Order: sequence, then C-alpha cells, then structure tokens
Amino acid sequence: MQKKMTLKDGTEITVRELTLDDLENLMKFFTSLPLKDQKYLRIDVTNKEIVKTRISDALHKKDIRLAVLHNDQIIATGALELSHDDWRRNQGELRLIVAYDYQHKGIGLMLARELYYLAVENGVKKLVVKMMKKQKSARNLVKKLGFSHEVIIPDYVTDKSEKLQDLVIMTCDMKDFWKELEHIYQASDWMRCR
Repeated sequence: MQKKMTLKDGTEITVRELTLDDLENLMKFFTSLPLKDQKYLRIDVTNKEIVKTRISDALHKKDIRLAVLHNDQIIATGALELSHDDWRRNQGELRLIVAYDYQHKGIGLMLARELYYLAVENGVKKLVVKMMKKQKSARNLVKKLGFSHEVIIPDYVTDKSEKLQDLVIMTCDMKDFWKELEHIYQASDWMRCR
C-alpha cells in the first residue's frame, strides 16, 4: 500500500506501510519529537531495539503500522494494533503521532482515514485509544473522530519522568468513526486532498 496525497497547503506526502528499511528514518522522527510529547508515549521510542521489534511485528501481521513521508522524511506514524485474543478479536487500538511542525494540517485525519480502511479489512468493529489524561490535544482529536470516554483510571500509568498519571480509555464503533470522518471531510476542503 502506497498513496501519494497533497495537503491543502500544497505539501505533497506519501502514506505507506513501515518496513525495516525505515528504521533509521523512524529513529530520527522519534528522537526529534519534543520531550514533552515523548514523556507521554507508552514505549521508549528512542530505544532502537523496541522500535525494530514493533516494525517486525507489523511485518508478521500482528499490527499495521503506517508512515507519512514528506521529502523522504517520516513526519507522522499511525498504527492499528490488532487484538488476537478470541474475546477481543473485534477490537483494534488506534495510535497516531504527528511531528510538531506538521500538526494542524490534516495529517492526523488522513492517517486515521487510512487506518479506518485497514481496520474494516481486518474485521475490526470497535476502535480503542488509551492515553494519559494530560494529553488534552490527543483527546480532543479523537473526540472529533467520534470516540467517547469509557473510563479514567487514576494513577494507573507512569510517564517517562516517573510520575503517576491517570489513564484514559476511549472507544468508538467503526460506524460512528466513519460518520465523523465523513462529516469532517464534507465540512472542510479536505476532499481535494485525496
């Protein structure tokens, strides 16, 4: 899968699956993230072995990982982490990270749309996102996409500075997710970015 798209400001991007050949480029992307953003990520994205394992897992169809590139540099990543437990096989966890300089350009929405299509192909019925309560802009984005709060668990996770944080779990049915995506695209001029 590889798609070329143009943002409304004229920036040309490519969306495609991550491969092990992307490891160095991906490490540059992750290490360039502001520390305030890295602080709330679930894994240490500056650890090359962890990142390599996650790409390998995607290549073995455990997860789906996409990269957004501009001028051959990764500027965003998205993941659909599929559950392989029998009782959660209809669920997928959605994850998005967009470089600071490329935020508010619609890249997160485009990436969410591509992951939606892949979720449908994989039989996902419900999407889940998990984040720390302090990640307000991330929560606002997924709210726009139709996600609703299911639970907030106080002092459940530890950030990179060893401080306990509240975990927020939000979910969205696939039908609701598509309705919100469609509404966002129809209410804006993003349709020409396909």
